[in-house]
Amino acid sequence: MKRWAHVSRTPRTGNLTTMASRTSGKGSPSSARGAGRSGGPAKKSAAKPPVRKKVPAKKAAARKPPPKPAPSPGLYRFVRAVWLGAAHGVGALFRGIGRGAKGLDPAHRKDGLALLLLGLALIVAAGTWSSLQGPVGDLVAMLVTGAFGRLDLLVPLLLGAVAVRLIRHPEKPEANGRIVIGLSALVVGVLGQVHIACGSPARGDGTAALQDAGGLIGWASATPLIFTVTEVLAVPLLVLVTVFGLLVVTATPVNAVPQRLRSLGQRLGLIAAPAGPSEDDARYEEQWREALPDARRRPEPDGEAGQAPARPARRRPARKTAAEQTGPDAVDIAAAAAAALDGAVLHGMPPSPLVADLTQGVGTDREAATPVPPARATGSEEAPRATPGRRRNQDSGSVPDLTKAPPVDESKPLPARAEQLQLSGDITYALPSIDLLERGGPGKSRSAANDAVVASLTTVFTEFKVDAAVTGFTRGPTVTRYEVELGPAVKVERITALTKNIAYAVASPDVRIISPIPGKSAVGIEIPNTDREMVNLGDVLRLADAAEDHHPMLVGLGKDVEGGYVMANLAKMPHILVAGATGSGKSSCINCLITSIMMRASPEDVRMVLVDPKRVELTAYEGIPHLITPIITNPKRAAEALQWVVREMDLRYDDLAAFGYRHIDDFNAAVRSGKAKAPEGSERELQPYPYLLVIVDELADLMMVAPRDVEDAIVRITQLARAAGIHLVLATQRPSVDVVTGLIKANVPSRLAFATSSLADSRVILDQPGAEKLIGKGDGLFLPMGANKPTRMQGAFVTEEEVGEVVRHCKDQMTPVFRDDVVVGGQKKKEIDEEIGDDLDLLCQATELVVSTQFGSTSMLQRKLRVGFAKAGRLMDLMESRDIVGPTEGSKARDVLVKPEDLPGVLAVIRGEEQP
Repeated sequence: MKRWAHVSRTPRTGNLTTMASRTSGKGSPSSARGAGRSGGPAKKSAAKPPVRKKVPAKKAAARKPPPKPAPSPGLYRFVRAVWLGAAHGVGALFRGIGRGAKGLDPAHRKDGLALLLLGLALIVAAGTWSSLQGPVGDLVAMLVTGAFGRLDLLVPLLLGAVAVRLIRHPEKPEANGRIVIGLSALVVGVLGQVHIACGSPARGDGTAALQDAGGLIGWASATPLIFTVTEVLAVPLLVLVTVFGLLVVTATPVNAVPQRLRSLGQRLGLIAAPAGPSEDDARYEEQWREALPDARRRPEPDGEAGQAPARPARRRPARKTAAEQTGPDAVDIAAAAAAALDGAVLHGMPPSPLVADLTQGVGTDREAATPVPPARATGSEEAPRATPGRRRNQDSGSVPDLTKAPPVDESKPLPARAEQLQLSGDITYALPSIDLLERGGPGKSRSAANDAVVASLTTVFTEFKVDAAVTGFTRGPTVTRYEVELGPAVKVERITALTKNIAYAVASPDVRIISPIPGKSAVGIEIPNTDREMVNLGDVLRLADAAEDHHPMLVGLGKDVEGGYVMANLAKMPHILVAGATGSGKSSCINCLITSIMMRASPEDVRMVLVDPKRVELTAYEGIPHLITPIITNPKRAAEALQWVVREMDLRYDDLAAFGYRHIDDFNAAVRSGKAKAPEGSERELQPYPYLLVIVDELADLMMVAPRDVEDAIVRITQLARAAGIHLVLATQRPSVDVVTGLIKANVPSRLAFATSSLADSRVILDQPGAEKLIGKGDGLFLPMGANKPTRMQGAFVTEEEVGEVVRHCKDQMTPVFRDDVVVGGQKKKEIDEEIGDDLDLLCQATELVVSTQFGSTSMLQRKLRVGFAKAGRLMDLMESRDIVGPTEGSKARDVLVKPEDLPGVLAVIRGEEQP
């Protein structure tokens, strides 16, 4: 044991000694540590490197400049922090005030500007009209009196007038630029003349001399003119500038100056007002009442009953010859009444009901054959004057000459062709002013809510380790689209898989992801705004006017996600399907479409057929002149109206084929230019065709009552009517496959989907999902013809007051004259013996049985009434002739056209009694 210990220690010591001797000359730290353990010589050799390391450290410390004031860096940092903190606080305060001012209502900002001007007017009045002491009075004297000179007393009046105008008319900011330019020209011209009248003092004469003349403004405007053209020409030039400013301020063209002066004189009582037709109204009324019974005979010179001229309402009194000016006969009376009527229409006022009643029975031979109902003629111009679908003379194609009144041929049949929808060319129709629609405030481009959403999205991407970043966003009125760019080798599915996590992070369930954004290499995430904005229809139509697009079928739809206004030309769509659940904004969209047409198109350009099975949605538009028939509320009458549209389309295509044109626009242009003329010997007068717009507010009700007829008519119209200028707008709140069938979808290329209740409804409308994630209240997806992906937009909104004002303006221009054949079936009914004879009781029983069971079958009548097949067939034919059942369709049961609640009225008609 001792030997092994000695042996073991000996090599260990030798090894240590050997290692120390090997590394002692290299100066490494290991050798120093080994030398320290083994002996003294190693200590000296290992102590040298630390000495060499400490020397440079001491020298570097000696080179530092001695910073004696030690507390100064801390004090500097403290002062700097206090200064920056105060600066950031003040900046945040002012930025907060600025953001708060941007969030104010535009009306409040305009009122604030008006009140500010009113306060300045009070201060200037105190400084100029009285001796206001203090620095404010000195400032007013220096600025106002120094600039305006002697006319400084008028400055408060100008400021007060501008303030009052801003308070009274805040909705007309477009006139502000005109007023500023006009006032500037007026001030420059007047002060220049005052400066010349006061002797044209120069600046060397002192400030008091300039203030006693036209001030600095007068000196600046008059001195260059005096220097260049002398005072002789300077005064007329300044007078012209003054007149120009006055005309601009009052918005008066030069050619309207005499008319404005005449009206001003009449208001002031300096000029007697012209005698109106009211002085002779009583005499005209009496003579018309006397002439009405013999309206077809012209009176003899001795006053006996003769034939009174049938003067059409289209003929103006200026066309009468000199031979007609012989005496105050019935011809002159008719001309005077028509002149008063034309004047009323030309000035945009409705004619009096008295004149309309008197002229009701006066007309051409065609008007005698086709009288106008009194309810349509009362309170309007004469019916032939604005009758859509009636030529000026169906037989001759021109206005008959009163001096050569041709004999009336009552036996001559009317042409078989229905007349096109056209107004007379001598009617002046003024479109409603765009000022009837309210302006909206400027849209926000960014808010604090957007910044919070960006931070939330960034947090989600970081937590789930997705290499993506939000690079920007575009804010719309309802939703904001955030653009997300992906890193290299990151799948788009990584973003789409986080839909629920993103919805959780931003606290909104209505998150829609677009991958990718059309035209960009980025993924779009659409998130609703917590601060939604309203889109007014007036703003959309003002943009259309600014773009100088005057097509009558251009309508305003709303505003898209990128903040741009969305407009659509119905003539290019050419048909559109609007669908959405209750409360999604579908009815507001229909109101915007109709209001846009009324604002931009006259009845000569666009005519409309409105179908409203709900009976309450479109009642506000009853009586507008664009209608060709009263608003249709009965679904069966709606089916007849669609059939009439099909016939009108066929007639238009007949004209296009006969004259060799492919589109109705080309045909209308040829008619207006005179290239297209009727063949020689033809009695027809060519007129341009208006666009025909058919709006169905609820398609589901029509498809429930007469699905086959409605579907056939819609499919035929949508297949062919594009070139004929006929366009459909179909709206429904139940977009199911039994309402929007495959044939209808295939022929209606443009779609507008609002919020739906299910994914299946979205697929029916758009053929893709997305509508089920909309948030309602006008939020929609617009997919026009030719677009690959739908555009998200916020539908425009028009209030009931705005609609009422526009409708009132259109009604004041003219009243509608409806077509009588729109809701009458165009197919010739089967000739059936209508003599009931002894079968009255049996027919009443059959009618009650069929209507109560809503099942029309000949075999059922045989069984229930115990009659033979011949008698049951006769009863069925009698019911068909009275529109109780529809025509036969093979072995199927006939459609019952009468509802059970209408049974008492039908039975009364069969019995010849008065309807209950």
